[in-house]
Formats: sequence, C-alpha cells, structure tokens
Amino acid sequence: MNELEILKSWVENSDNVVFFGGAGVSTESNVPDFRSADGLYNMKYDYPPETIISHSFYMKNPEEFYRFYKDRMLYPEAEPNPAHLALAKLEQEGHLKAVITQNIDGLHQAAGSKEVLELHGSVHRNYCTRCNKFYDMNYILEQEGVPRCSCGGMVKPDVVLYEESLDSDVIDSALRYIRKADVLIIGGTSLTVYPAAGFVSYYRGSKLVLINKSATPMDNRADLVINQPIGQVMSMFL
Repeated sequence: MNELEILKSWVENSDNVVFFGGAGVSTESNVPDFRSADGLYNMKYDYPPETIISHSFYMKNPEEFYRFYKDRMLYPEAEPNPAHLALAKLEQEGHLKAVITQNIDGLHQAAGSKEVLELHGSVHRNYCTRCNKFYDMNYILEQEGVPRCSCGGMVKPDVVLYEESLDSDVIDSALRYIRKADVLIIGGTSLTVYPAAGFVSYYRGSKLVLINKSATPMDNRADLVINQPIGQVMSMFL
C-alpha cells in the first residue's frame, strides 16, 4: 500500500481519530500563513507583526493594533476547503473524535465540525473588556478605529495574543484527546510553535501521521509522513 492507502485504511478502521492542525489547513482557503514567504511576518508595517499582535502593544497602541488586525487577520470571505469538509464528514461518520486547531478563523465550524478545540481563540468572538458583552466579527469590521461597546468599554478579540496564556481548559481537553487517540493526524503545521508543538509528545499510540508540504522536526517520530498539501490528501475522504 502507498502512503495515502495506509492513511485511508487507518482512518476508516478507527473510531478514535484526532486531528491537530495549523496554518497550512487554512492557506488553501486563502488565509495567509504567518511564517510563509508571503505571510504576515514578511509584510511591511511600522512594527513587526509579532510586536503588533502582542498584549502589551494592544494595550498601548489599540488603534495601530486594530488597523493591522482588521487589515491582515480578518478574512470574512474565506470558505472551508476540502480539508475542513473532509474532517467534518469523518466526524459525522464516527471516525473523528475532535479537531484541535491553532487557527482562529472558524473555518472548521463553518464546514460542520462540532468538536473543535481552538488553542488560539477565534476572530468570531469579541468581548467588551468592561462589561463582557459579546460582539461578532462583523461588528469589528464595521467599526472605525478601535471598536467600542455600547457601555463605552473597548472590545477585544477572543484570540490569544503574544504574551498571553493559552486557555488551560482547552489545553486539558486537547491533551486528553491526544493521549486517548488511536490515530493522530497532524496537518498543515511546521510544529515549531510552542507550547502547541509539544502536544505531540502526549500521543501514546502507534499511528502518528504528519501531513505537511515541507519537513517538520517531528518527521522522524511519525509512523507515516505525507509531504503533500493537506486539502489534496484529505479530499480522498469526501
């Protein structure tokens, strides 16, 4: 059997598949990758992107933060691609237990996935820092400058900025799924961002699959490595 046939067999004979995905899952939906050659890290702003999307910068320069955030991190036109759709289908069929994602775009839910653990939050959830009132992404896009709540408080995206901690409940759930997984598929991530990259070490099974266009530091630990676009690989499940 070739690599794709092995993956298909493992997934279709399991009821405990867990998927862990990164930016590469969404680039095929035209959402830029932070670290690719044409990604956010290589665009020209007054400050480096990793500075702009830090907690301290957000607090000190909310206008500049929101100028960048609305311009470069919100993609309301993005649609789920074959990877998102295939994962939702596998969940419906009883093969997939959960999607753990580093992405903040909500495309897994848009595709129909129910059990999605968002390690870095979501652009679709925004809260007033004063009264905690909820606002959606459209509200953020419609506002000039810094979005304000009806109470006058500043509205903050529910995304994990640099210098902020990941949600401990989300981490606990993610690690629980990974530990118990029969098949763990890691896709569209270079596995260089911690702490998320360290999650792989919690996997106890013998069917670790890495799907990424380029090599990762974990390739030698995987049971199956597929160097192809994630959407192309996962489309065989549609």
